[in-house]
Amino acid sequence: MVMETPKTNQAIQLVAAAVAAFCTYFCMYAFRKPFTAGTFEDQEVFGLALKTVLVISQLAGYMLSKFIGIKVVSEMRSEYRAAAIIGLILAAEAALIGFATVPLPFKVVMLFLNGLPLGMIFGLVLASLEGRKHTEAMSAALCASFIMSSGVVKSVGRWMMQDFGVSEFQMPMLVGLMFLPPLLVSVWVLQRTPPPDEHDRHLRTERRAMSHTQRKKFLFAYWPGLSLLVFVYVALTVIRTIRDDFGVEIWRDMGVDKTPSVFAWSETIVAVCVTALNGLAVCIVHNLSAIRATVGLMCAAFVLVAGSALLQPEGLMSPFVFMVACGIGMYIPYVAFHTTIFERLIAASRHPGNLGFLMYLADAIGYLGYAGVLVFRTTLESPGAVLPFFRATMVLVSVASVLGLWAALWYFRKALASEAQVVQSEPTALPVDVVPKGS
Repeated sequence: MVMETPKTNQAIQLVAAAVAAFCTYFCMYAFRKPFTAGTFEDQEVFGLALKTVLVISQLAGYMLSKFIGIKVVSEMRSEYRAAAIIGLILAAEAALIGFATVPLPFKVVMLFLNGLPLGMIFGLVLASLEGRKHTEAMSAALCASFIMSSGVVKSVGRWMMQDFGVSEFQMPMLVGLMFLPPLLVSVWVLQRTPPPDEHDRHLRTERRAMSHTQRKKFLFAYWPGLSLLVFVYVALTVIRTIRDDFGVEIWRDMGVDKTPSVFAWSETIVAVCVTALNGLAVCIVHNLSAIRATVGLMCAAFVLVAGSALLQPEGLMSPFVFMVACGIGMYIPYVAFHTTIFERLIAASRHPGNLGFLMYLADAIGYLGYAGVLVFRTTLESPGAVLPFFRATMVLVSVASVLGLWAALWYFRKALASEAQVVQSEPTALPVDVVPKGS
């Protein structure tokens, strides 16, 4: 009989936490994205295409939630996270019930109310994983959920509408109810995740709730580099969310319109590739080295994005290959912010911080930028098909982001190198660049 060791128990706990985080956020998307599976063709409200107005409305609530989350998520104590997640999800489902039942003009309001609570879920889930030796691997699993889930819930939505005749307005409510039981189980498991141990705190510094003063100090200490990173994150948010929200239209513009499973298959391949590549950062112990390696990977991904945009109109990529290639290229850098860039920045810094603060700062500005792009597109006299606009945006974002990343890397190499210290915790331990809290 094999006896379980403390290391075995810890490994099981970490795997359980990663699976629970994946399932929790996967299920959250069932309350956020199913409505985008509908096209709402030939329907208008306020003189605009109904789907565009619905996307902007939900986005406005989601974006506002991100700004609120800068304070709420960064200050949330661990014992309140599970109750907060469940309460926010139930509020979102109540809004979907309203979306299915109220008259058309008020459906727009219902999607705003649906997005408002959902924006804080990710930070509450991520807070259970940060500050650990294996955070990158666990966070990569979490991020795989929002890559896969969007395609899966849209496939479920299309399946309901095509095979069962469910209306575009009732479908989001039913998809949410379908995913509610597994979400409750996942949140219960996630809440039982033990906090980081002493070795984790030595490698990545202790993560605590941040006060208003601490948030200001962190921003003041690194504002030039953070501004560059947020710029790249905003650009990524724009192209990633266009691909996500208007995926049905992009596939249709390429001649693929009646295959619900295509969303799930393409996003599953993207999720596997992106999770594997970003999770490898856990193998790099030195924080500054991890940041350098990740920036290199992100730049390579942007080359793939630009290449996809240029090759697809020439007929050198099939629709499926194009969506998978650009998806991998977009999600590698997007996920890297969640798994490595901000995590290692906090670990190498002498200032106390947590992922919730940095992620919600970037997310809030990112979704604000995306909302601006959507509003700009609606002002065009002939917005036209989504695909040409999407491809042009991909090339522009890729070039600007590579420049921004290299400038940010140059800044942080100088700023963090002056703060880093090489510490030997044990005779057999590898040197790491950590600074004890308060030094």
